[in-house]
Amino acid sequence: MPDPLTAEVLRNALVVAAEEASIVVVRSAYSTFIVEGSDASAAILDARGRLIAHSMATTLMNSMALKVALPELLKDIPPDTMSPGDVYVLNDAYRGGVHTNDLLVYRPVFVQGAPAYFTATMIHVSDLGGLSAGGMAPLATDIFLEGLQLPPVRLATGDGLDPAIEAVLRANSRTPDKVMGDVRALVAGTAVAAARMESLAGEYGEEGLRAGIDDYLDYTEARTRAALAELPEGRFEAAYSIDDDGINQEKAHHIRVAVTLGDDQAVLDFAGTDPQVPAAINASASQSLAAAVFAVRCFLDPTIPMNDGCLRAIDVRLPQGSLLNARSPYPCGGRYVPIYAAMEAVFQAMSDAVPDRAIAPSGILQPFSIAAVGAPYWIHLSYDFGGVGARVGLDGPDATGVHFGIGRNSVPQAEPVESRCPLIVESVETIPDSGGPGRFRGGLGSRTVYRFLADCHVTTRGDRLRLAPPGRDGGLPGRLGGFFKRHPDGTVERLASKVNNVRFAAGEAFIVETTGGAGLGPPGERAREAVLADLEAGRVTPPGAVEDYEFSPGGVANRPDRSSRGRATTV
Repeated sequence: MPDPLTAEVLRNALVVAAEEASIVVVRSAYSTFIVEGSDASAAILDARGRLIAHSMATTLMNSMALKVALPELLKDIPPDTMSPGDVYVLNDAYRGGVHTNDLLVYRPVFVQGAPAYFTATMIHVSDLGGLSAGGMAPLATDIFLEGLQLPPVRLATGDGLDPAIEAVLRANSRTPDKVMGDVRALVAGTAVAAARMESLAGEYGEEGLRAGIDDYLDYTEARTRAALAELPEGRFEAAYSIDDDGINQEKAHHIRVAVTLGDDQAVLDFAGTDPQVPAAINASASQSLAAAVFAVRCFLDPTIPMNDGCLRAIDVRLPQGSLLNARSPYPCGGRYVPIYAAMEAVFQAMSDAVPDRAIAPSGILQPFSIAAVGAPYWIHLSYDFGGVGARVGLDGPDATGVHFGIGRNSVPQAEPVESRCPLIVESVETIPDSGGPGRFRGGLGSRTVYRFLADCHVTTRGDRLRLAPPGRDGGLPGRLGGFFKRHPDGTVERLASKVNNVRFAAGEAFIVETTGGAGLGPPGERAREAVLADLEAGRVTPPGAVEDYEFSPGGVANRPDRSSRGRATTV
């Protein structure tokens, strides 16, 4: 660009174009999860498949999917066959997608008669079939049980939605009107971003815009490499375990990584990761790429933009046929489980490389769905988040999770959910003593109670509910969470972490407890003032202070047995 100011104006204009598209999707969508949770993503790419910019709300899970899937779209539908107004869609997990309910929508932007850029939007639509309403199929043994699969197809032309594709989508959804409302919102978002790109092409000229984008990506690459060059050189290995696959609840699975730092780059090799399984704990390559890039970026300057320039400096190697790069027909809907384990493994390897920025493992997000037993269908999709692991010098944040897979506020507020679904949110609270004890304490988990006013089905997909996030450098693990059913007489039973369509009767309650983050450093080294502050804030109870920190108001107490910490227990 001719000067730094003009370059910065263009960079921000590209991000704003994507941001405006995501806002349009949220405000136009029909699904509660989108409208109330603002879970929508948008990105700008070029015809070479490079990620140029994404909205501030777009998660790396989604922007990596949009990047990886575009070349697959162009393989099937060459750019020279496209026309202005065309819009395309796919959800194929093995070709860059995420899982069946996440629709990736693309619109070509024509410059001098040819597609030069693509605007893209993506959301989790309310339902596209499968074992459970809402796209949750935690006990799926193949991809066909997870819902409708779409290869790259034309979704719309300048005249509107393709009637045949609309008919297919409607025929495969329990909530066809909501799905088509969501689809139209996705199309509208791409149109807004395309208009902005056409305007930028007119303002800067074809060559000026192209040069400005090249400059932006080069600038990002240079900043990423400079930040990586500041890290210690070497090879750092780590692993993280997955509780189970939902089918065999006694067998753990493992993600392994070797992070090599040096030569202004990072190489992340996941060789040795367990092979794919016929269960919903596999992930597509785009999702695993997102986990690896996110984890590395957490140790770099947070002001570095996220685009293709950043990816040039981070080499991620994902073995085909592994939990992190599944092949058909292995299911991919449970991608959160393996990719969050991959993120954690990279975190621990990077913490070994840079001990003064170390972070202990965290509680994972716990997705679930609540749906009507039969027509008329209603669906509530949500997550709750575990506590973040403690960091050097800082306690972990409560009930926020370390996450890269959600948008602005993916946990909807209670009142809108109650107005749309026959349920009451009885309580939302953090759980005292759930954060892993340590010199720095892990963040607390949370407890949410849903009481049902009508019969319904509950489906869950959790992890870190049997194997607690381990403490680091002498810290202790976080307290395990779980999913529970409370009967009208007050008795409570624990559900498995991965269950499908468990029947709840009106009057029964569903309890979601999330796992606390792990502690860092020996608990005995925690400052007395910090324990007092936790007691006053209710984060730690008096018995917990005695058990976990040998603390009593009058001085040091004897340490009771705490061998049960981190074990799964029935409420």
